[in-house]
Amino acid sequence: MYKKGTYRIVENRPLTPNVYRMTIEGDTQWITRPGQFVNIEIEGLYLRRPISVCDYSQSDITLIYKVVGRGTEAMSRMQAGQTLDVLTGLGNGFNADIECHRPLLVGGGVGVPPLYRLAKDLIARGRKVSVVLGFNTAAEVFYADEFRALGADVYVSTADGSLGVKGFVTDAIRDKGIDFDYFYACGPLPMLRALCQACATPGELSFEERMGCGFGACMGCSCKTLTGNKRICKEGPVMKREEIIW
Repeated sequence: MYKKGTYRIVENRPLTPNVYRMTIEGDTQWITRPGQFVNIEIEGLYLRRPISVCDYSQSDITLIYKVVGRGTEAMSRMQAGQTLDVLTGLGNGFNADIECHRPLLVGGGVGVPPLYRLAKDLIARGRKVSVVLGFNTAAEVFYADEFRALGADVYVSTADGSLGVKGFVTDAIRDKGIDFDYFYACGPLPMLRALCQACATPGELSFEERMGCGFGACMGCSCKTLTGNKRICKEGPVMKREEIIW
């Protein structure tokens, strides 16, 4: 179930030159799982902007977004004290109650944020968490220290080799010999496909997709599964790797 509400911006600042962290204050009771997202109304633009939830408490929500177009560019100019019209509690999130002992979290670029709350929840359940974060270059890396502060083992890969393992997340998993019995991943489609091809372990995938409505009405963000087409915004964004038809 989702809920529409008014939220006040508490903080909005850059983490890298084009990635920002925004904290908004308001009702968070509709967020029940890591991996869910909110849909923000932007003045002057027809469609809302879907942004994954990085973390949340009883009174505020942390969002991390990349400036890629008019909507997110407008968000980057917003100031503390401004109010936003937000649909919250959207999407099907990760299942942190899966029976596993050594979960692996894999994030690519702006697929990293929803894994932060997931790592927090898994560690609180006594799991031994490993995290692999993939970026193009060292200048784009964010939140590696925040994952370490939670108690996770963190590995970074960069395509140009400027930090961590040179290559992709699959290279870091192989080169570091990471032992895991379940995985959770969020990132671009080529990364998710490569991860599923490289790993036989069961897991969950969070898909990035342009969304029209954000709550399942328009069917504009569907993907093929073994049980038919499913909407990324409604049945997803998180789905089990076993059900996806590539």
